[in-house]
Amino acid sequence: MQNLATKKVIASVIKKDGKFLIAQRGKKDALYGLWEFPGGKMEEGESEKECLKRELFEEFGIEVVVDNYLCSSFFEHKGNLTEMRAYSISEFKGEFNLFEHQQIKWVSAEELRSFAMPEPDAPIVEYLLLNKYRTSADA
Repeated sequence: MQNLATKKVIASVIKKDGKFLIAQRGKKDALYGLWEFPGGKMEEGESEKECLKRELFEEFGIEVVVDNYLCSSFFEHKGNLTEMRAYSISEFKGEFNLFEHQQIKWVSAEELRSFAMPEPDAPIVEYLLLNKYRTSADA
């Protein structure tokens, strides 16, 4: 019988000065050159917020405060149903180092559509456009 458990990937929606952070995948990545909302796979025993804190530290060397859950997308990866859950990040400390990505950009919600992204990231872009996403820092 097939494994029906849904795997989870956690993505970050980092906002600063009205713009969102996207990162271009590096050469070692199967999706080389595509832009994404950074994050990664949960490890055993980790909460979703712990996963995102760890991933963003590993990928960029930054420390973050993970805010609210925003939305999900579902996709199949290597025969497994996978849920990508996006969380907002309004606070971070440290300088961005590119340990796994080629480059990062800060872009408006409207600009997000002009970047080539993996299919699972598309619902996050739509969510941001439809909901005119705001953080408490914007209020």
